[in-house]
Amino acid sequence: MKTIVALYDDFATAQRVVQDLVDAGFSRDSMSIVANDASGEYGKYVTDTGEVVYDDDDVSAGEGAGFGAVVGTLVGLGVALIPGIGPVLAAGPFAAALMAGIGAAAGAATGGIVAGLVDFGVPEEEAHVYAEGLRRGGNLVSVTADESYAARIEDIMNRHNPVDIDYRATMWREGGWDEFNHTAEPYSHDEIRTQRETYQDMARTGTSTPMGTSKSTIGGVRTYNSDRDV
Repeated sequence: MKTIVALYDDFATAQRVVQDLVDAGFSRDSMSIVANDASGEYGKYVTDTGEVVYDDDDVSAGEGAGFGAVVGTLVGLGVALIPGIGPVLAAGPFAAALMAGIGAAAGAATGGIVAGLVDFGVPEEEAHVYAEGLRRGGNLVSVTADESYAARIEDIMNRHNPVDIDYRATMWREGGWDEFNHTAEPYSHDEIRTQRETYQDMARTGTSTPMGTSKSTIGGVRTYNSDRDV
């Protein structure tokens, strides 16, 4: 089995990736999404039992319905507190594994996001980058599938301009970052908004990929060997 992973800067894009995979015939049961929810924007739709709810009279009802149609149908939907990251919306097999490590009293994921990623076949060094990406407002999408489907899944996920984690990690290291620190204070909603604006500016100016490399040749999707069977 293979675990195919990509990081996206905004939740709407991550939702479109999931929808495109479903439209291509891949099982929702094989897909996972973990999204930073420092603003509480997504968690407001999810009950303690993982149900998606929204008020039909609310101006955001359409948004809530769209959310439910895409993310609400994935397995193990819930909201978790991850040390160093804060509140996240999580759904799918990876989310289920993450939620299994939540202490009932403390309400925080005790197993750790890095350990969870490693368990799905992601090398530890790259797991730290994905975890830091979530901390800075990112959205992680993963699919566990047979090797024969990996290339097709990669193609679909790459259409949505995933983050080049090598280049992004280089940026962070230039600013003094070393690795994901689960004891660090989570970023606030305002700090995450500033991060996202920076990435948007970089995308507009063409500086979101390494110098001299065309965006179309950057593969932000990574495929890893996994012992898990979904």
